[in-house]
Amino acid sequence: MITVQNYHDKIASIDFSTMPEALRKGHEFVKKVTSNGAHWDNYHASETIKKTIDTYFEKLAAHLKQGTKQRHTVKRFDKSSNTWEDTTTKKPKKAAGKAKKPDLYQPSMVERIPEELRFIRRFVNMNGKPKDKEDILRFVNSLQKAILEKRIRKTSPHVEHIRFIQDTLIEAYNNMGKTITISLKPDTFEALKKAADDEKVMSSVGFIKRYINLNGKTGTKEKARLLLGQINRAYEQGKIDDRDPYVVEMHEIKKNIENFLSEKSAKFLEIEKNTLNGLEGIIGGCSCHNLNGFDGDEGAGAQPVVMNSMDFANMRFNTLGLQGKWLQLIGDPSTNFSIMVYGKPKMGKSYLCVDFAGYLARNHGKVLYVAREEGLDKTLQDKLNDKEVKHPNLYMASAIPASLTFYDFVFLDSVNRLGLKPEDLNRLRAMYPEKSFVFIFQTTKEGKFKGANTFQHDVDSVIEVPEKGKAVQYGRFNQGGEIQIF
Repeated sequence: MITVQNYHDKIASIDFSTMPEALRKGHEFVKKVTSNGAHWDNYHASETIKKTIDTYFEKLAAHLKQGTKQRHTVKRFDKSSNTWEDTTTKKPKKAAGKAKKPDLYQPSMVERIPEELRFIRRFVNMNGKPKDKEDILRFVNSLQKAILEKRIRKTSPHVEHIRFIQDTLIEAYNNMGKTITISLKPDTFEALKKAADDEKVMSSVGFIKRYINLNGKTGTKEKARLLLGQINRAYEQGKIDDRDPYVVEMHEIKKNIENFLSEKSAKFLEIEKNTLNGLEGIIGGCSCHNLNGFDGDEGAGAQPVVMNSMDFANMRFNTLGLQGKWLQLIGDPSTNFSIMVYGKPKMGKSYLCVDFAGYLARNHGKVLYVAREEGLDKTLQDKLNDKEVKHPNLYMASAIPASLTFYDFVFLDSVNRLGLKPEDLNRLRAMYPEKSFVFIFQTTKEGKFKGANTFQHDVDSVIEVPEKGKAVQYGRFNQGGEIQIF
């Protein structure tokens, strides 16, 4: 069994470059979440991350338990004998009469099939079928492009399969007439077929893709009903369970489809923009936008570079709709606002931010409060209870999770203790342009915030706590707003 306590001991002698893609990705995820093994705070703070890593631990343990019983360990194709050579140590033959054990191998479940396996599958499907020179050339060109772009690397466990495919197709192209039929020997076909089946897309990811395809389209109620039924059957059959890394997203998907089907007046299924960005990040590998501020694509909904002032003056921008004391303090910010909060210790800035986080959780969406300053201790618990802000939409953490796609609002308390620089905050905002951030800063003895002045210029609003229990706001939404904290 592999746990957080023994993980680094267990992997000390493992060369992950030779491991299956899913296990390599799992290891990279652990390194990212734990800051290269420095701490496991994110693991303990996020149930989603915990489930993802626990699933990876189980897969790794199962793989290591197999030991030398590796599947399709073909290393080299011998052209002289036209056969695949297995370079692993051969096991002694079993005594006659003993029944052969069934193959219990299960493919690794992944979000996306690696590029090399896609080419192997494509090649396997060519077996026995006539192809013309254009077909062969198209395949070779796309394969070599993938290699040049490093979408297929030399460290891949399937590199010998890819090399064999490339050599075979080039030789076929150079010697063929108008058409050729690729005919693989049975053992060669079997080796490549097993390699192609090494990894399989998770059921949850397949459902997420289909769910996204329904977004905003009319006449999809029957498709939505069919999808919901298949998702429910996947739960019943154990294809999706609480160990699935996207179980949280699947629960939200089920809930939204059920609401869509129950509302007779609903013409189409609608996915909230924040949720859609997160789901597209899962199936596409990254939900990031270009960090230079230009997406390079004026697709639907994109704003033109130049606008007439009359048109611009009449444009409507989405605002959050703050109410009560928060409207009095901050004004009505946009839905992706950024706020800087600073003040001397014990003046009330954390009380203010915890209270604001609770308000947002109750009224506007999911909130993550990263309490690096105090950690997940009794002091923070007392603040939650004093302000009565605990809520199902409010999540607490002692470190920044690997992904923020699940949340609408993120509080970082404090930026200084988290060791973040202005470029780090700008990168976060660029990676998650639809989310709102509240950055909390420590101060110097003179009462000025610690850090570069660029911090102050990069946010929409600055809230100062100049004296005990008082907050004053300077910003673009409501210059000079102030409230009493307690």
